[in-house]
Amino acid sequence: MSFNLVTQNLRSWQNRKEWFFNREHTDTYELWYEGRYKRAEIWQKKIIGDLLKKDDRIHTLLEFGCGTTRFTRWWKDIGIEATGGDLSPFMLGQGVQLFKGDLVLADSHHMPFKDNTFDAVAFITTFEYYKDPVKVIREAARVGKHGIVFGMMNRNSPKVVRRRVQQLFGKNPFYVTANFYTPNTLTAVIKEALLGEEYTLEWNCTGLPEWFPVQQWKVPYGDFFGLYVKLKR
Repeated sequence: MSFNLVTQNLRSWQNRKEWFFNREHTDTYELWYEGRYKRAEIWQKKIIGDLLKKDDRIHTLLEFGCGTTRFTRWWKDIGIEATGGDLSPFMLGQGVQLFKGDLVLADSHHMPFKDNTFDAVAFITTFEYYKDPVKVIREAARVGKHGIVFGMMNRNSPKVVRRRVQQLFGKNPFYVTANFYTPNTLTAVIKEALLGEEYTLEWNCTGLPEWFPVQQWKVPYGDFFGLYVKLKR
């Protein structure tokens, strides 16, 4: 598979510049995870895995916003067969070299799959960038038969303030267009999107300082939280 026809000058999505359409940033994405972000990734996978393993109906999963397939490669470790989807050809251009499963270049607002194609749909550190989150959740509920899992940066974190200050000085391009959520604000969006559906919610937080006595808890403070929508179908 070749992505060589995509121009390197492609920089925008949804009529705004995005870091994941800029090869200056996408080409070093994997290095970022292997470096300073490694410890955080371990705890993120732990809380997301703990949430999903409670639902024994989940055997197949579509991860949208899969990027270079960092998490897409991991789902098999908890017994789930994954497919990845992303809008960035630069991220998928790396993903096809790293992931042996199926990948699709598409927009999560219009998922190119039939109803109930997968047992679940996942959004890992990507939902923060969607212009119409209600529409995306409805698409996920259409394509994912049993559940939707979110893993995202938490607005209830001192790191959010640091990121915004960095942006003022042009030092951090990664979160300029991001809309940070808390478990409560995300729950409100889910409620609007899934009006008429029966479901339950469970969430957990991590991203706490290394010196803190616990590394995950059911308090809405921390750099990252995982939330699982279990659909009653």
